[in-house]
Amino acid sequence: MSTTTTVQVTVRFFAAARAAAGTETETLVVAAGTTVQALVDELASRSAGLERVLARCSYLCDGVAVRDTGAALLNAQTLDVLPPFAGG
Repeated sequence: MSTTTTVQVTVRFFAAARAAAGTETETLVVAAGTTVQALVDELASRSAGLERVLARCSYLCDGVAVRDTGAALLNAQTLDVLPPFAGG
């Protein structure tokens, strides 16, 4: 029986988050047990601009709204980073 020590997560950035991140999609390998919040914190540490945008974002994990950012990410999940959108 093998124990997974890392998981691969695809992060998709939308609108202002895409502009701040400088990319639309990124695949990251993180330690097993990494939470949504820990991943967001890691992304935010890249730049002040991205940190500002991420502070206002909501997140979807495999298309489902993330209500608990303390939830651990699983292998092959997709995390969508959604800044607030104007309009209606």
